[in-house]
Amino acid sequence: MTPKQVLELAKKHKAVMVDCRITDWPGSWQHCSHPIGMLEESTFEDGYGFDGSSIRGWQAIHESDMLMIPDASSAFIDPFYAHPTLVLICDVVDPITRQPYSRDPRYIARKAEAYLKQSGIGDTAYFGPEAEFFVFSSARFSTSANEGFYHIDSNEGVWNSGATEGGANLAYKTRHKQGYFPAPPTDTQQDLRTEMCLEMEKLGIEIETQHHEVATAGQAEIDMKFDTLLLMADKLMQYKYVVKNVARRHGMTATFMPKPLFQDNGSGMHTHQSIWKDGKPLFAGDGYAGLSQLALYYIGGILKHSRALAAFTNPGTNSYKRLVPGYEAPVNLAYSSRNRSAACRIPTYSMSPKAKRVEVRYPDPSCNAYLAFAAMLMAGIDGIENKVDPGEPLDKNIYALTPEEAASVPTMPASLDEALRELEANHDFLLKGDVFTGDAIEAWIAYKRESEVDPVRLRPHPHEFELYFDA
Repeated sequence: MTPKQVLELAKKHKAVMVDCRITDWPGSWQHCSHPIGMLEESTFEDGYGFDGSSIRGWQAIHESDMLMIPDASSAFIDPFYAHPTLVLICDVVDPITRQPYSRDPRYIARKAEAYLKQSGIGDTAYFGPEAEFFVFSSARFSTSANEGFYHIDSNEGVWNSGATEGGANLAYKTRHKQGYFPAPPTDTQQDLRTEMCLEMEKLGIEIETQHHEVATAGQAEIDMKFDTLLLMADKLMQYKYVVKNVARRHGMTATFMPKPLFQDNGSGMHTHQSIWKDGKPLFAGDGYAGLSQLALYYIGGILKHSRALAAFTNPGTNSYKRLVPGYEAPVNLAYSSRNRSAACRIPTYSMSPKAKRVEVRYPDPSCNAYLAFAAMLMAGIDGIENKVDPGEPLDKNIYALTPEEAASVPTMPASLDEALRELEANHDFLLKGDVFTGDAIEAWIAYKRESEVDPVRLRPHPHEFELYFDA
C-alpha cells in the first residue's frame, strides 16, 4: 500500500484519527494519535516526533527527541475504537541523523532479513509462531514493602468445581492438563476464540486453526498462517492486541504470561521456520525426516546458540517457571521428528517439500517477536555458514531418559539471569551484518537485570512464608 492509498483507505472508512504505533524494547505496542488532517503523503517521510526517553529501555533524558516514521504497508482500521481510526505501525529514526534507531525492534528484524539475502544462503525466511495464552475471569496482584500476592480466577478453573457460583454450579470444569480439545460445555470459550479469529481476519491475518489448550482455566491457541519474518512479527503484535481487546470486550482478561498457574501447563510459542530462495524451499531434502543438509546445519546453529537465544526467546523471570520438565516445555536441547519433547521438532503432517520446516519449541509469547525471530534466524544462519552438525536425533521420550543418557543432553538455562550470562558470553553470531549492535545487546542485558531480575530476586516470595516463617 502506498501513502496515497493509505489516505484513500482513511477516507473510505471516514477515519477521524490516525493512531501511530511503535514497539518498545520489551515488546509491547506504544501509541499516540493525531487528527486525520495531520496525515499527509509527506508524513510518511517526515514522521511524527515523540519522547524516546519515556519508552522503556530507550533514550536518556538529554537525547530524548526521536521520530516515528509510518510504514504505509502496515495500515489497517482499528476494530476496537469507538471512532473510526487508521492505524500505522511505525519505524523509529534519529531526528538529526535520520538514521534508523539501533534499538528499534522492527529495524533489527529488517536487518536480519537483509543479512539473509547478503549471505547468499536464501532470500526469504518464513516464520509461523503458535502463540498460546490464557483468558481469565479476573486477575488481581500487588507487591509492596510489606505484602505480595496474586489471585487469578476463571469460570473454567478446576478449583471452582466446589464453588456456589451464585447458587448454581454447572460443573464441567477443565481438569489440570486435560484441556486439549474438549468439546463444549467443558470448552466455554469457543465463541470467544472465534470472535478473535474473525477480528484478525479483518486485519488481513490468515487463520489456520483455533482450539482450547492443555491447561485448565481458559488456555487457548490460535494459529496464523506463516509469513516472512518482519510481517509475521507485525502480525503477532496485531494478534496479541486482538486477543486482549476481544477478551476485554466480554469482561474478561487475556495474558501471554508464560506460567500464570502452578502445577499446570504454561503458554509457549512454538515457532516454525524455514528458508527459501528464488521461490524454492531450501529445507527439503533426502536427509533425516526429509530435511536437506542445509536445514540440519540450521538446526545445528539453533541448538548451539539456544542458551544465549533464551535471553530473547524466553525473556522474563516467569519464562523459567515454564521451562521445567513435565509440562511439555522442552528444556533439553535436541532435535527429533515428531517428538514434542525435543527443543527442535520436524513436523511430519505433510510430505510436501514446501512444508519442510523446523519447529523451535522453547520460545514463549512474552517475547519481543522482532528480536526473537531475528535472533533465531541469525543462529540458524551461523549454523549453515559454519556447517554446525546438530548430532544424532533423539527419537524417544527425553523425559524418560536414564540419568546417564540425560547427562549427555545439554539443557536450556534455568533462569533469566543464567540466560543473560549466556548472551554476554555468546553473541558474536548476532553482530554479523550489524543486525544486533553491541549497544543493543548491552542495553537489553542491562534493562533485564535492572528492571526484572533484581526486583524479583530481592523480593520475598509468598510461598517462602509458608516454608520459613516458623523457622
